[in-house]
Amino acid sequence: MVWLVGSTSKSMSTLHRAALSALGAAILFGASTPFAKQLIGDGLATASPFLLAGLLYLGSGLGLTLMRLLRDRGWKPIELPRDEWPWLLGAIAFGGVLGPLSLMVGLSHSTAATASLFLNLESVLTAVLAWVVFRESTDRRIVLGMLMIVAGGAVLAWPGGEASAFGIGPLALAGACLAWAIDNNLTRKVSASDALFIAGSKGLVAGGVNTGLGLALGAAWPTGGVLSAALLVGFLGYGLSLVLFVLALRGLGTARTGAYFSTAPFVGAAISIAVFGEPTSPAFWFAAALMAVGVWLHLTEKHQHEHEHLPMSHAHPHRHDSHHQHMHEFEWDGVEPHTHPHPHGALKHRHPHAPDIHHQHSHS
Repeated sequence: MVWLVGSTSKSMSTLHRAALSALGAAILFGASTPFAKQLIGDGLATASPFLLAGLLYLGSGLGLTLMRLLRDRGWKPIELPRDEWPWLLGAIAFGGVLGPLSLMVGLSHSTAATASLFLNLESVLTAVLAWVVFRESTDRRIVLGMLMIVAGGAVLAWPGGEASAFGIGPLALAGACLAWAIDNNLTRKVSASDALFIAGSKGLVAGGVNTGLGLALGAAWPTGGVLSAALLVGFLGYGLSLVLFVLALRGLGTARTGAYFSTAPFVGAAISIAVFGEPTSPAFWFAAALMAVGVWLHLTEKHQHEHEHLPMSHAHPHRHDSHHQHMHEFEWDGVEPHTHPHPHGALKHRHPHAPDIHHQHSHS
């Protein structure tokens, strides 16, 4: 019984750390939307959404690569399993190329506040794909929360709302949401690997592709001030945000990480209104209320039942919690978390958990 109490405490601590990572990712990404909108106002993306999308991701890739070089004290190869490379490349294509391009087009035809709330659809599409395609577990509380978020998005597009809620703007934003939903589910497949490498690779490849397309289509290189701003917004809002998102995927699973991440639009909307003085409407606030209820349902969800772990082996950063009670074949300095290949034996127990990398069981 003492072991079970300790296991429950450690499990809750792990879930809390993952939740904080997801919320941190949401804050950074949510704040980036209105600032990206200001760059559009400076004329950077008016002529070429490709160029702004590329510079945002270049800021992400370059900044995270520098962080990785400093952390590892030089260049070290990444041991990504061969069967995980297709998942990573797919995530880069959808999340790093198609997603940001669609977002820039959408921002060009809508206000940042409306776009910030409309982007809540990403969490809905992420969850639907996780449940239907990737068979991740769920419950009625999470489904109800998603329905509230969908209702909020529908209010934004209802006749009589903001004029910017019609046409190519919301269509492009919906496309960005779908691209990132696919990206989130594919990234979940590689979330046990180095988060800096995953996010940095996406930034470098996606940034290079989009920037190259923008220049090839005749976009002019921006001034030094606008360039620096775009790289900084990309590093914080796309780079560090994605690193935290990958850590959350590792500990929460795709749908629940998306639920926490759905707080991002509220951060963007608040900055758009409070800092940049964008106008609002009754429909905007009604949509915000519906979405807030949906987010609250997600954040207060608890999942606990007796479950069984099958034997497995893998490598990822970990602490010696209830799921990691292995011996070391090397001299360990006692520092946690640490990374090395390790086995998991068969185990049956009960504690609060999410569909993370250790809990992929089915539910009766």
